Amino acid sequence: MAKRTAIIDIGSNSARLVIFEKTSRYGFHLICEQKSKVRIGEGAYEKGGYLQPVGIKRAFLALQSFLHTIEKYQAHKTLCVATSALRDAPNGSLFVKWIKKELGLSIKIIDGNKEASYGAIAAKNLLPATHAITIDIGGGSSDMALIENGRIVDTYSLDLGTVRLKELFFDKESSRKEAYEKAAAYTKKALEALPSHFKGQLAIGIGGTARTLSKAVMKRTAYPLDKLHAFTYEVEAHLPFFEEIVHASAKGLKKFPLKKNRYDTIREGTLIWLSILRTIGAQYVMTSAAGVREGVFLEQMLKQDRLSFPSGTNPSITSLLDRFKPYVNIESKKKNKLKIAADLYRILQPSINDDMRYLKHLHAALKLSNIGKTLTIYKSHQHAFYIAMQELNYGFTHQEIILIALLLRMHGKELLHKPLFQSFEPLLPPKEELLWLSFIYTLTVFIHEASNSAKITFSYGNETLKITSDKPLYLAKEKIKSLEKPIPFAVIIEDEEKFPKYKALGI
Repeated sequence: MAKRTAIIDIGSNSARLVIFEKTSRYGFHLICEQKSKVRIGEGAYEKGGYLQPVGIKRAFLALQSFLHTIEKYQAHKTLCVATSALRDAPNGSLFVKWIKKELGLSIKIIDGNKEASYGAIAAKNLLPATHAITIDIGGGSSDMALIENGRIVDTYSLDLGTVRLKELFFDKESSRKEAYEKAAAYTKKALEALPSHFKGQLAIGIGGTARTLSKAVMKRTAYPLDKLHAFTYEVEAHLPFFEEIVHASAKGLKKFPLKKNRYDTIREGTLIWLSILRTIGAQYVMTSAAGVREGVFLEQMLKQDRLSFPSGTNPSITSLLDRFKPYVNIESKKKNKLKIAADLYRILQPSINDDMRYLKHLHAALKLSNIGKTLTIYKSHQHAFYIAMQELNYGFTHQEIILIALLLRMHGKELLHKPLFQSFEPLLPPKEELLWLSFIYTLTVFIHEASNSAKITFSYGNETLKITSDKPLYLAKEKIKSLEKPIPFAVIIEDEEKFPKYKALGI
């Protein structure tokens, strides 16, 4: 696959460009993102679906600009897909031919099931979810996929879209109440065709409507983390809020924490969103910042892997290690560090008693423990924290991201950075558990840095942790002596000290 791949997604409401750069077999990151609100389907639904000049012009100019950007970034491959606005339009194929002639860009018109499939490929690979229903509300259609055990088992496309409802009902009726009643009846009728097995507790929200509503929920609840991807909320707690949006007047939308550029279709989108959530029986919503574009990219990237990353492979961690190239990234040394942490975590279980449920997070932090040094060794732990907070985007919950980043922030003798703990406390493990994890993380780093692949063993009992090494741990001893402990206990180090005779010094 090309090192840099550009993906263009032409939707009914917006056209988007993203450029991904591969860092290795399973590592990639986003290097460019652009968006244009082309509304290519504007005026089409009331004119037999035919694309109209105003939308065609905006789409052409946006695509022309995207191609200039792609050239500037020297992307090696460009893939362009178009969804409901073009597939519904009788002159959609003519538009595709015209763009090919004028701009040299090949556009692939995909059906609703393929659109749903792309969204599901992105969701199942880039979110911590194995059982869910993805919902992607666009301007012309709402595309859904059923995911079970990490596999896409079914897809379905509904002729329900924000622009479609707006132009069919809300732009025509003089009374908003009458428009709402007709749109609600239309939506209910469309959902009757949804297969009955589309039921599930977790809905994954893809697309502008779901993301806009999630951002509003984050603001009104003073959510402590400014990260949309993987943000999760309980449906029941926010139903009244969503209902208020649906029934608000145009001026009334100002009282909600919504972006102004979403005012024109957010009420229609929220009506569809609520109707789908109730139909499938969703109890929770997980938000996806990834969608069709990421799905198109991953289909290419993972075509030899059955469209899934191998078990244990996280693309964010892989990409970070690829790009920041930590000084100690030799596989054997990395495995030794992870073994030290696992052994230590296991031997301390009589006091921790958590069934080692955070081992994955400890290992993730230890793999990334040197990324901050790539920028500078000074305050490298702070750099590592900020890098992790920004770049650990895929495959983790928000709780997991903050935990891993906070472990990376640990430095010196203290086990807790109190201001950060207080800021993110609602999303973190209990303080006692966090202290133990910080102790294990920090002690592992101290030992590994000083041991040079020594054979390390532990024993724990009678309020004493004994560390045995077949090589000297002199530098580690100094640091460990002043290291804070979660509870009072002694630390004894037995290592192989080799000290040569010094009679030649005349003493």
